[in-house]
Amino acid sequence: MKIRLLRSESNELRIEIEGEGHTFCNMLQKVLLEDEAVETAGYDIPHPLMTKSIVYVRTMGSRRPETALQDAAEKLRERSGELRKTLETAFEEHNKLTSGS
Repeated sequence: MKIRLLRSESNELRIEIEGEGHTFCNMLQKVLLEDEAVETAGYDIPHPLMTKSIVYVRTMGSRRPETALQDAAEKLRERSGELRKTLETAFEEHNKLTSGS
């Protein structure tokens, strides 16, 4: 994954993420929009055959969009860890039931 800064202002940020598509960008957008200080967040994939996505964030008040983006990335990391742990537990329980232990 490569990230390139396209635009940075006090309350707006636009970055290009190379190597990510709808799956990652949609999750990132959803988490950004959970932040009450984020006025708008979205993404665009300018060409369907290219793996370059443009992510846009605009914040309200004194909150910097960089901070909102970093917080969103941290929340995604935490949630993926929770998913991994839940899956491991489910697989262990399934293996116990199917192995007869």
